Amino acid sequence: MKLTRNIVLVFLGIFALAAQASAQWTLDAEGGYSWSGYNDVRIPGDGGTLFSLSRQLDANGAAFVRLRLGWRFHRRHSLSVLYAPLKLRSAGSLDEDVLFVDRSFSAGQPLRGTYVFNSYRLTYRYELVRRPRFEAGIGLTVKVRDALIRLEGLEGRAEKTDLGVVPLINFRVLARLGNGWGLLLEGDALAAPQGRAEDVALSLWADLSKRLRLRAGYRLLEGGADNDEVYTFALVNYAFAGLTLTF
Repeated sequence: MKLTRNIVLVFLGIFALAAQASAQWTLDAEGGYSWSGYNDVRIPGDGGTLFSLSRQLDANGAAFVRLRLGWRFHRRHSLSVLYAPLKLRSAGSLDEDVLFVDRSFSAGQPLRGTYVFNSYRLTYRYELVRRPRFEAGIGLTVKVRDALIRLEGLEGRAEKTDLGVVPLINFRVLARLGNGWGLLLEGDALAAPQGRAEDVALSLWADLSKRLRLRAGYRLLEGGADNDEVYTFALVNYAFAGLTLTF
């Protein structure tokens, strides 16, 4: 809690600095299709049954949208807020009895699974390198995760929710290829003994005008936690396209 409070105080100070500066604003909208890689679950972590929402059940892909509002101030400094919801569903049956949260589900019965991982992020980044053809920056992200895993069947329903705050390292590398084209690698990531989280995207972009940029690429979201309360690790793939408006 003390670390989280200190991080919040740092961001409040940055916001105060940004409010006094002449800022450049950006609005970014990203959308496309998401689908599961692995999605392994055991809840409770020290006594539940390990099963896969994507390999033992049939996982459906889903459309997604992400929105980001950003400010660039004092040339090398930027702030942004991100809204990134995610919901994936799966269905089928399991070959063994499953203990999930506080309920048992018998083998062979039809089951429905729901995996929700909504993310709200506040990011500060400093551009270490800012040249005409190349930019590279690093920063700090505070992520609020609002997660849910639910299993439903003929014998009832059980679910586990989680709301928490996680600090992540942010990075961004941009290369201009010429004629208004370029490559962008960006993400948030951190690993610790309690778990890990990575959200990394690689995209090709094209400037449609001085204020409007189009990009398309691939995003990987991966991570989870392993403790007495939960064991859950998932990998989600994204194929996306996005527009960035500068104003």
